[in-house]
Amino acid sequence: MAKKRPDTSKKSSPSSKPAAAQDRLGQLERLIELMEAKDVVEVELEEGATRWRVRRKEPAAAVSYAAPAAMALPAMPLAHAAPSAPAGSGPVAGGGAPEPKGEVYKSPMLGTFYRAASPEAEPFCKVGDRCSAEKTLCIIEAMKVMNEIKAEREFEILEILVKNGEPVEFGQPLFLIR
Repeated sequence: MAKKRPDTSKKSSPSSKPAAAQDRLGQLERLIELMEAKDVVEVELEEGATRWRVRRKEPAAAVSYAAPAAMALPAMPLAHAAPSAPAGSGPVAGGGAPEPKGEVYKSPMLGTFYRAASPEAEPFCKVGDRCSAEKTLCIIEAMKVMNEIKAEREFEILEILVKNGEPVEFGQPLFLIR
């Protein structure tokens, strides 16, 4: 009988491990659902000795999404500049009211904005720079992952709208471009 008791305790121990494993699997599934709902591409979590890194495949449309959004935005700042007046009467009444001189390049993700690869490094871009499609504009740190943000098309930087080390939201204007 003494031998049977250790055997039953061993049998109960493995049955508790699958329950814990299923709980972890459930947490992982909820994390993936949340990533899809919030359109997050990559998440890295560290809890005790456990470290998770989940990365979704980026759809091909996501790469081209940033450029059309930036091109469609010049109308939005004009509407925000004079919300109570019609678009035609704003420039006449204000004289110099339409301040936006170009397009707005928005943040593709939530995180912390960095102008350079390190504090002592030169910024990736400055006002007046002509950027090619593959030029790195900045880094946005999200969940301890440094994400290089590329220009994706040619343009000139007219103004940098965010300070180094400042948190940014998804869709927040980062640069004024032409």
